[in-house]
Amino acid sequence: MDNLEDVTQPVSPSGQYFNTPPLCAYVFGFLESEIPIDDSQTMYLFQHVFLPINPRFSSIMVKDKDEKMKWKKVEVDPKDHIKVPIFPQNESNELYDQYFDDYVSKILMERTPQDKPLWEIHLIKYPTTNAEGTLIFKLHHALGDGYSLMGALLSCLQRADDPSLPLSFPNRKSSQLLPSKKSFLMKFPSTILSFFNSFSDFGWSVIKSSIIKDDKTPIWNSEEGLEFQPSVLSNLSFSLDEIKTIKSKLGVTINDVITGIIFYGIRLYMQEIDNKTRTSNSTGLVLLSTRNIGNYQSIQDMTKPNSKSPWGNHISFLHVSIPKLSTAGLSNPLEFVWEAQKIIKRKRNTFTVYLIEWLLDMELKLRGHEAVAKHIYGTLRNSSVVISNLIGPVEPMALANHPVKGLYFTMTGGPESINIAVMSYTKTLRITLKTHKGFIDEQKFKLCMVRAFEDISKVAMEIPSKTKIN
Repeated sequence: MDNLEDVTQPVSPSGQYFNTPPLCAYVFGFLESEIPIDDSQTMYLFQHVFLPINPRFSSIMVKDKDEKMKWKKVEVDPKDHIKVPIFPQNESNELYDQYFDDYVSKILMERTPQDKPLWEIHLIKYPTTNAEGTLIFKLHHALGDGYSLMGALLSCLQRADDPSLPLSFPNRKSSQLLPSKKSFLMKFPSTILSFFNSFSDFGWSVIKSSIIKDDKTPIWNSEEGLEFQPSVLSNLSFSLDEIKTIKSKLGVTINDVITGIIFYGIRLYMQEIDNKTRTSNSTGLVLLSTRNIGNYQSIQDMTKPNSKSPWGNHISFLHVSIPKLSTAGLSNPLEFVWEAQKIIKRKRNTFTVYLIEWLLDMELKLRGHEAVAKHIYGTLRNSSVVISNLIGPVEPMALANHPVKGLYFTMTGGPESINIAVMSYTKTLRITLKTHKGFIDEQKFKLCMVRAFEDISKVAMEIPSKTKIN
């Protein structure tokens, strides 16, 4: 092991506040294999593919003589990080589903030791109804955000059809409107409105993070310490082609459709459990990257000085009020898509996320990283649902000649009762639901999400393209 004098790389501020007593967060990436997992290449991939991605994968956090947190290079023992659980042999796929779910619930709760690099890889060599085997990457949020860590995982993978070609991603056209040719006087009112909305949303976000909690409902639990309690992970798969058809029919974006489905599904679940909460005040906390770039960059580009999309944590958040389920909403579920479109368009034309990022930076300088961790914890605690999304490749991938059938992710460490992670891969959209065990009825919640998708799809298919229903 190296001496402290050899340490040169400081831990970023965000890396510090994601690894504190109030907030110890992880990102989990799941790769589903089409064929049984052959682990004969594990050591080679570990030494020559995974560890070289970033020095942080072979480093731990230590304090130097000035009490500053630094990354310290250490020797990495594969046995400490690569886990291969043993399940009973010759069982049905349905029973292995239960073993898999129980195992995932267990590792979602566990924290990695601080005296070892902050990651683990779990090889599930048993078939489930979804895959012949599953590879689980457990990566501490101090190592980087979802963009960085997903970029790292994708750097280990190749195109299944032709490994010599790079992976490609959906064309992410800027959500901003095209540059306007209007004169300054014509643009002035919208500029003023943008400033007003930005500071209004920023003020509301500060109050929501520190003072105002959501109403107590079937999706918001008032108990303390939920981050230490068991959770359940479940998945939904939807056709991206069908979502694109809905988008074209309604003249909205894919994000509008997905957000509308999620909001509608949440309200349907709340009504199923307690009809009195159909008009309760509930908030979704949307996690966003502050990088001004669309697709993933290579690891080499991320780690360059002055990179356009540097490695690390570059995230902010927005509070979004979940639309209420009125009688009209029941008869016309598309209202949730229209409302999502209106909310996203309004938020898109503000700079609230950068004001929130600035606030966290100022709080870090004035009060320290643990105070920022408490601020983020309070923000999560006072909201009902946390929502995040990542974009996956268009083409099928493979890892060491194992075709990847499915790809999804989730995050842990916060006190929210529901965490929703959305990810695309080839022609499938995966919605992963992490729910508080014993508080959320995960089966009913899944059924409500499926119903929301089916209801919105059915009504959308009955109308002419790009025509709004009132």
